[in-house]
Amino acid sequence: MALPNFFGSGARRAVDSIEPRRSFDDVILPPSTRRTLDLALVQITSYDLVFNRWGLGERHPTGLALAFNFAGPSGTGKTICAEAIAHRLRRRLLVVRYAELESMWMGETPKNVAGVFRLAREQNAVLFFDEADSIASRRSSSGQAFEREGNIVVNVLLQELESFRGVVIFATNLASNFDPAFERRIRTHVLFEMPGIEQREQIWRVQMHPVLTPLADDVNFRALAETYEVSGGDIRNAVLKAALAAAAEPGSDSSKAIHQRHLEDGVRDVIAGRRAMRQSLFEPANEHATLDPTSDVAGQFLRHSLRLNAVAIALAVLALVVSLAAAASVLR
Repeated sequence: MALPNFFGSGARRAVDSIEPRRSFDDVILPPSTRRTLDLALVQITSYDLVFNRWGLGERHPTGLALAFNFAGPSGTGKTICAEAIAHRLRRRLLVVRYAELESMWMGETPKNVAGVFRLAREQNAVLFFDEADSIASRRSSSGQAFEREGNIVVNVLLQELESFRGVVIFATNLASNFDPAFERRIRTHVLFEMPGIEQREQIWRVQMHPVLTPLADDVNFRALAETYEVSGGDIRNAVLKAALAAAAEPGSDSSKAIHQRHLEDGVRDVIAGRRAMRQSLFEPANEHATLDPTSDVAGQFLRHSLRLNAVAIALAVLALVVSLAAAASVLR
């Protein structure tokens, strides 16, 4: 959907107005998370009764936004649940990614934030801020220009929440970075926990097409759920990796099927990739070895690289000493 002219090019890239298709039937959650979500839905569906028919909207004209904070690790269903809420309300979902909304021009980012709320009013859409800790981060008093700009953005967001009467959902992996002022403006905090064994088994099953996906007889979803403590997003990626590996094997397409080994290789690959993203070049080499016993080659490469860096630094220091000695002899 085309956006109004008051948006800059950065906002056009960052804002997607979509027709929600996924519902709560498409997500499997731990019981505690589902109970909190049900409470949030009751607040939304009771809004008209409480604030309009019971008159509390006249007594409390500001701060009426239904703002919710979805906090938890990646892949635990935050984005799907935001879409499911919009689907339940039969409204569009306005997805905002602040990393792309931020403008390089001073003063443009606060205008873009205000414009997002204006668009949400026009479309009567559910507003969803992904990676919300970027926009709602704690304000600073250091006085640097870029930090003053960040403070203005937070102030504009708080003002918009005071006057907005729609549904706003923040999703974050780092809720502790939120500015404290958001605490009283957010009605419900929903903690998205990692799925347990029962939920993981269900998630493994629903990733497969009930008719078309060819599964071998040795596939054991329960064993996968018990062995690998991963998120729903990890399971999705593992299934796709497994399907591609099965499809790449020799033989006719009609004879190919996804085996347990494909699924185990896929989930191990996902876990290894996640660990690799958390590694630091400054960690001792033996710590890398404990992360993944199959990464011996990578560990050797890392140790070799560190040795080369040490040699390069030593040579640079030696060159500096020689240069200083030469300069001293010239001065004599």
